[in-house]
Amino acid sequence: MSDEEDDIILNELNDEELVQQMHDDLYDGLKDEIMEGVNILLGRDWAPYKVLTEALVEGMRIVGIDFRDGILFVPEVLLAANAMKAGMGILKPLLAATGAPKQGKMVIGTVKGDIHDIGKNLVSMMMEGAGFDVVDLGINNPVENYLEAIEREDADILGMSALLTTTMPYMKVVIDEMKAKGIRDNYVVLVGGAPLNEEFGKAIGADAYCRDAAVAVETAKEYMAQRMHNQQAG
Repeated sequence: MSDEEDDIILNELNDEELVQQMHDDLYDGLKDEIMEGVNILLGRDWAPYKVLTEALVEGMRIVGIDFRDGILFVPEVLLAANAMKAGMGILKPLLAATGAPKQGKMVIGTVKGDIHDIGKNLVSMMMEGAGFDVVDLGINNPVENYLEAIEREDADILGMSALLTTTMPYMKVVIDEMKAKGIRDNYVVLVGGAPLNEEFGKAIGADAYCRDAAVAVETAKEYMAQRMHNQQAG
């Protein structure tokens, strides 16, 4: 980076340049710059939802694509997601106050016996970045945790993650229990984690297997659009 570039005064950029710069800053995981950018746009009378979608979500979409294509790796994506979170922190109360359109609500957690959470954290952050409400149950979740949370939170989507071949089958335990209780069809169930694949997702009765965080966001959006459509039709 040249010295000149370090001296960019965000406030002196026009809206378009500022949004572009925020995409770059998000990509580089620059938390303070993102917070400053969010505040500048709000100060210029941008609606919170517009700041969210055009500056943050669009920036994270670019991060997601490069992550998928192997240009960015987990540490960089976590930094970007952290910067995004900082920006979201400013926007959240404002979005709630303005009744911004909600994408939907997701409960996510790593399954019982498994303590891996980097992939899950990425999905949570990217989903929040796409405008979803996310309730993260953390790691090592028995079936009761999931069932209690989806009901309590009135969730649309349940996300389960596993990184070990030994804990993968536990996903089926959760889905079977949902079926037994007659609530399986009330939720979209997304599963992910390194050892999984599409066949496994189908075999256990999940709605979809998501290869990575970017795919999880796209898939969740598609299912929510479908749900909206069905509700309106019904």
